Amino acid sequence: MTTYANLPAPSPEQGLNRYLQEIRKFPMLEPEEEYMLAKRWIDHEDAAAAHKMVTSHLRLAAKIAMGYRGYGLPQAEVISEANVGLMQAVKRFDPEKGFRLATYAMWWIRASIQEYILRSWSLVKLGTTSAQKKLFFNLRKAKARIGALEEGDLRPENVKQIAHDLGVTETEVVSMNRRLSGGDASLNAMVGSDGDSATQWQDWLEDEDANTAHDYEERDELDARRALLAKAMEVLNERERDILVQRRLSDEAITLEDLSARYDVSRERIRQIEVRAFEKLQQRMQELAREKGMLETA
Repeated sequence: MTTYANLPAPSPEQGLNRYLQEIRKFPMLEPEEEYMLAKRWIDHEDAAAAHKMVTSHLRLAAKIAMGYRGYGLPQAEVISEANVGLMQAVKRFDPEKGFRLATYAMWWIRASIQEYILRSWSLVKLGTTSAQKKLFFNLRKAKARIGALEEGDLRPENVKQIAHDLGVTETEVVSMNRRLSGGDASLNAMVGSDGDSATQWQDWLEDEDANTAHDYEERDELDARRALLAKAMEVLNERERDILVQRRLSDEAITLEDLSARYDVSRERIRQIEVRAFEKLQQRMQELAREKGMLETA
């Protein structure tokens, strides 16, 4: 990936407010402009195009990073990790898939932040599998859901319920609960150096921002979207489906020339079928989303 010599970087010396003001100067991209910049990066490795895509989404990275302020880590470092995830997203972004960069980038940003949190918290020493990460970020919410927020070991029936809900073993639930309740670093310990002596670690962790606790729920939502896409594809005929998949939903898109040879029609006709199929697919997905009450996220 290209270097970003002129990319704003948050720092304790600079101050967070100044950084946020600085990144607001970068304009948001219109869909057409974003598409052309992405193509310039993919086709020519145009560093200026990649730089513009990154800077236009720094506000998104900062917004997501703010949702993780409850983990007691330097906010400037969390934002820096968010920016690393954003740069990785720009590197891998393919505009032909039909999605905006912001939709694609949020997953890379959150993954980068969560990896940083797991690396930084000394109390997390038992591994970093997907299930363990899910347990780390969702245990307190799971305990609250079943009314088991008392300190100390969980009752067997609560352990069993949480293990089932989060898809982990009962042993992992017991171990993580002990780590988050005491042991290596008690979350009941008081924190704060500016007279905030009444604040506990657990109060910081219980951040109500939707970007923190809901990460894995959003992955479940992504699975639901994929199921929605599969259902919506039924509206297409066999040729439309094949062309759309080959052009927009495959890791490596087939060229118009190859498809025109396969179907013995012109390149322009293939392009028209692709555009029409995509429009039909979008319309059907919106209809299905309304039926399922998902329109605001579809």
